[in-house]
Amino acid sequence: MNPVRKALLQRKLTIGTWIQIGHAAVAEILADAGYDWLAADGEHTDIAVSAFADLARGMHGRGAVPLVRVRENDTLAIRQVLDMGAQGVIVPLVNSAEEAERAVRAAKYPPRGVRGFCFSRMNDWGKDFEGYAARANDDIAVVVMIESKQAVSNIDAILAVNGVDGVFLGPYDLSGSYGVPGQTSHPEVQAACRRVVEACTRHDKSAGLHVVIPTEEAIRAAVRDGFTFLAVGVDTVFLSRAAAAGLAVARTAAGRKT
Repeated sequence: MNPVRKALLQRKLTIGTWIQIGHAAVAEILADAGYDWLAADGEHTDIAVSAFADLARGMHGRGAVPLVRVRENDTLAIRQVLDMGAQGVIVPLVNSAEEAERAVRAAKYPPRGVRGFCFSRMNDWGKDFEGYAARANDDIAVVVMIESKQAVSNIDAILAVNGVDGVFLGPYDLSGSYGVPGQTSHPEVQAACRRVVEACTRHDKSAGLHVVIPTEEAIRAAVRDGFTFLAVGVDTVFLSRAAAAGLAVARTAAGRKT
């Protein structure tokens, strides 16, 4: 089984990061850094299917499991990234058990789902057609995003859907749903996050969280709170912060103030 899916179902810690820059070199560098998984962000960036295929090629053989946050809970959007080599999908804006079931069915071959069969990158262009088809339903991870008050209310029903391996919280969207946009530490938002984690514990599935600025304190807090599917940082933030830090060192060393 895909080691990330196995860890999700066992509620064991995995550490990954997000890719917003759709270039294979980024995937190569981050995979070589040793992350358990790398998730291409197809929802909030211009990373399309062809760009993800290049990212997956960059990750190939380097240990990191390729995941994609798809642009929407859509059958074609999900099956396309799986055919390009994704070993799991993170599906945004899932608010009910029915929507969770739709995501799972898109990711699974019949009879469990409606994913279409084909020769493509994921089965070595047909060379491993039978083997891949036989193992894919057990191998592909499905994580749904909990980003609304409605989703929190329906969390037990969502987690009860067979094939949902875990959830990923979207605290900023949650804060907007609760009428306090941007206030991720607001008591209502924090209570909603705790409710989701507690439900994951009851259903033996993982809860995920993005720690945008990965300080030791923030990581310890996330683990202490029960999150086991951790995204730390994002390529754009890594680049921005490292670039600013490098420039600051150069200016100081050269005696230049600005």
